[in-house]
Amino acid sequence: MSETKDLLFELGCEELPPKSLLTLSNALLNGIEVGLKEANLDYASAQAYASPRRLAVIIKSLNTAQPDKSIEKRGPAVQAAFAEDGSPSKAAEGFARGCGTTVNKLGRLKTNKGEWLAFNQDIKGLATEKLLPEIIAKSIHLLPIAKRMRWGSYSTEFVRPVHWAVLLFGETVVNTEILGLNTGNQSYGHRFHAPEAVTIKNADSYLATLEQQKVIADYAQRQALIADKANAAAYSVNGIAHIEPDLLEEVAALNEWPVPVLGNFDSRFLDLPNEVLITTMQSNQKYFPVKNKQGDLLPHFITFSNIESTRPQSIQEGNERVIMPRLADAEFFWKQDRKQKLEQRVASLQTIVFQKTLGTLADKTQRVEKLAEYIAQQLNADIALAKRAAHLAKTDLMTDMVGEFASLQGIVGRYYALADNEPPEVAIAIEEQYFPKHSGSPTPASVMGQILSLAEKIDTLTGIFSANLIPTGDKDPYALRRATIGSLRIIIENKLELDIVELISFALAQFKHNFDPVKTQQLVVDFVFDRLKGYCLDHEYTADEFDAVIAVKPTNPLDFIQRLQAVKAFRALPEAESLAAANKRIINILKKSSTKAANSITGLVETEEITLYTAAAESENAIQPLLNNKDYQATLTRLAQLKEDVDAFFDNVMVNTDDLDLRASRLALLSMLSSQFLKIADISKLQS
Repeated sequence: MSETKDLLFELGCEELPPKSLLTLSNALLNGIEVGLKEANLDYASAQAYASPRRLAVIIKSLNTAQPDKSIEKRGPAVQAAFAEDGSPSKAAEGFARGCGTTVNKLGRLKTNKGEWLAFNQDIKGLATEKLLPEIIAKSIHLLPIAKRMRWGSYSTEFVRPVHWAVLLFGETVVNTEILGLNTGNQSYGHRFHAPEAVTIKNADSYLATLEQQKVIADYAQRQALIADKANAAAYSVNGIAHIEPDLLEEVAALNEWPVPVLGNFDSRFLDLPNEVLITTMQSNQKYFPVKNKQGDLLPHFITFSNIESTRPQSIQEGNERVIMPRLADAEFFWKQDRKQKLEQRVASLQTIVFQKTLGTLADKTQRVEKLAEYIAQQLNADIALAKRAAHLAKTDLMTDMVGEFASLQGIVGRYYALADNEPPEVAIAIEEQYFPKHSGSPTPASVMGQILSLAEKIDTLTGIFSANLIPTGDKDPYALRRATIGSLRIIIENKLELDIVELISFALAQFKHNFDPVKTQQLVVDFVFDRLKGYCLDHEYTADEFDAVIAVKPTNPLDFIQRLQAVKAFRALPEAESLAAANKRIINILKKSSTKAANSITGLVETEEITLYTAAAESENAIQPLLNNKDYQATLTRLAQLKEDVDAFFDNVMVNTDDLDLRASRLALLSMLSSQFLKIADISKLQS
């Protein structure tokens, strides 16, 4: 068994960008793991650690050296390696020279195909200590740093100035230079509580040593501690901490030794909507709001200090002084905005360009109104409400509140619409037009919200394509991929009967600039169905199942998924594999045959073909009511009953008989069978 030691690498620097800390930490870990695997160095486990002033990786039970290995090279055949007098040929000499040896030291390799010259060499694995500097240097070089900086007289570059580097293998320092620093075993604790150097003995003592120096190096541990302390502080005022994951990550990235501070604010601000107060506290100040059990805000907040102050009251008072003007600004925006109704802001949308080819937000609003009306008609929904929601959809973008807090778009619109006595359905739709906000987040719950969200997204998608600004690679400035997935989710998850191709066609007809509508429609449709494929694969459908359904070109995403569900269920049946193969055979026969299938099936003579025809005619009648109800799974289950008759047909009947009339009838029978399956999907696409 190979000898192993633990590896510790720590890079100490100035405070790292909090929103990049986790990304950098994970990338460093990944880079080192890749390097170790490429060097054929085994280890038991790997863990990343990160705090504002350090990135660290610990590798447990890392082999102390690469394994030894033997290589064998095969040279020219012996027959061609020597002349008649036994002297080596140029080929033999060249092979030996390439191996760094002479011909007389080469071995022989015998196989059942002959005998060749061979070179065997045992290569001793390099010590891990010699390989580590390059592995770590490469990992640092590959870190995803958008903008590197230089400092002092150093020529090296990193995201922030570096001050120390620890590299221990076991308890031995691996001496090398990293970003202009010599590695050692000296780390540093908390900037204020423990500013002196501290010796790290080995990887096992790393976390405990730093904790003694007021640093919690484990990012996940810090997150959990912050959440616990925030909840404890909230509990002290009979509340519950409102903790959103993004803010929790950021606070953990800002503090090495998090100390909670409970603060208060004037209860008059509770008259503002919860979302306004929460956004103000979270975005501007990185505070955790406090709620009661009913979900209403309390006049308290929780912040975290990176020091244990001897006068925590001063920190509390300082934060309370800071939050006061922030909340007062929000209160001012709220009151000012309320002086003007949303309807009065519609005209001002003409001053905001959505996209130079597609016009202003006013132009977009007019298109979205028509699209919302069209969708409402398709869904038998309230057309007047749909048009009203679309008419007011973007007006809150012209308010002071959204100007200050862009993340409140839609939310503020809902509050202002209700204050203007707009129908509740309209108010809710204004907020839900932005749903789903993220991957996996909820789609609009209301019908009006679904209509408006779809109309807005489809208008953007088709408009940007018509302006020839198609996403390429990872460039998608208008977030069309997200908009498309969102549209598909709204249709599928809310079971909306909508034809996406007709919807795209209607949307494209609203644009007045010069573009090729036929070509653009095909590009948009292909883009949408590429996203639909990704959605289906993410939901554990297979590529061949998707191909089976898309082959029959259903244009309703909900209908597409229903067919896909049926195909997945069908392939689990014992008859599925045989019928898939039979359908593939049928399609190939029909494609290659020079004889045209008959218009009617007559003159069948063999028992097996007559039996199959009877069974196919019965299944034709049986599946029609199932198809009318879109019960695709029951349809395919019924068609699976044809297996034995199909197998018997192919075992006993020759389709391409010399009797042309009989051949045409047999081809017509196969076409009849194929068409029954193709009413749901092309099951010939299913792989065995």
